[in-house]
Amino acid sequence: MERHISHMDLDSFFVSVERLQNSAFVGKPLIIGGLSDRGVVASCSYEARKFGIHSAMPMKQARQMCPDAIFIRGDSSRYSEYSNIVTEIIAESVPLYEKSSIDEFYIDLTGMDRFFGCWKLASELRQKIQKETGLPISFGLSANKTVSKIATGFAKPAGQHFVEHGLEKPFLAPLSVKKIPGVGEETYKTLRNLGIQYIKTLQEIPRDLMYRTLQKTGTELWQKAQGIDDRPVIPYYERKSISTERTFETDTIDVDLMRNLLSAMAENLAYQLRKGDKLCSCVTVKIRYSDFDTYSQQMKIPYTSADHVLIRRTLEIFDKLFQRRQLIRLIGVRFSHLVSGGFQINLFEDTEEMIHLYQAMDQIRNRYGELAVRRANGMDAKSIGRFGNPFDGKAPILLANRRQ
Repeated sequence: MERHISHMDLDSFFVSVERLQNSAFVGKPLIIGGLSDRGVVASCSYEARKFGIHSAMPMKQARQMCPDAIFIRGDSSRYSEYSNIVTEIIAESVPLYEKSSIDEFYIDLTGMDRFFGCWKLASELRQKIQKETGLPISFGLSANKTVSKIATGFAKPAGQHFVEHGLEKPFLAPLSVKKIPGVGEETYKTLRNLGIQYIKTLQEIPRDLMYRTLQKTGTELWQKAQGIDDRPVIPYYERKSISTERTFETDTIDVDLMRNLLSAMAENLAYQLRKGDKLCSCVTVKIRYSDFDTYSQQMKIPYTSADHVLIRRTLEIFDKLFQRRQLIRLIGVRFSHLVSGGFQINLFEDTEEMIHLYQAMDQIRNRYGELAVRRANGMDAKSIGRFGNPFDGKAPILLANRRQ
């Protein structure tokens, strides 16, 4: 049976949501992100892109390139609400879909051509989403994820594009290798150094040569260039929360110890959020006293995965919750109301320096382990809990505490 995979992508999602709220933004160069010169661009309209503006660009540079643009901070919680609405519409309309980010979906329509016609079904779904939400959306349809995602780029804005079975290679051939999903700046530079600029060239290179040059990555790129991609559409499941807790060997009333442990817990959970491309909007702290009385308190916050924000909120809740001054048996932290995000940290508020700091910290953790870099006030914690690992004796990198 021939596969039919559709990739749907909300066009300039953040910008489109803002334009629903304020029609004065329509047709204007709109830039969303941190408003200070040290902030970065989270999203921008097509009108702003004509000036060379792009996501993650320093806001100071964006102002210089497009001084007449409209600059706003944005509202991540509102974007998540609209994303959930679109998700519900898709869930009601198709048997199998995968939400790959806050504004992108893969839909498996294999077999639906017998009843409705895959092209017709995808077209009607796109129109339904636009009618019920007011948001423009585009889709590509082909035999696999890679070709469909690239086809979506052809369809934008607010269009649709179908690559028929057997025509994947000629469709891809004239395109730049930068169009292949997963090819970033570093990989592109490597390919250009090999004399590969267009997918056609990559198609003609022997597979073994690509493997010898780039190992597994080379093989994957070669396959995608041929229009080969057997990855399945993974049924969508949104995890609602992550949590960790610690039961003390001896009940304690040492406030500094508990604050340090909570800080370490929150820092580790925040890393797990970023690692999974998740954001949370609710922080909960739990306390169990020596008499087993258990209390918890939560706080709603703007969507984030930045530990300097989440640690501060965690400690604020603990200070309000811990009032009895009795011995404590257990403490815990939970981050909930999770959503997928196209950005790992808060592009609306964080500075470029802060973003680079988190990226560097997470690269160290990914390579050397989750506890390779920590804030100094979490050093006394002997175990982070469910998501962490016991200290292994390696000397961790200390991160000087910022304002908590």
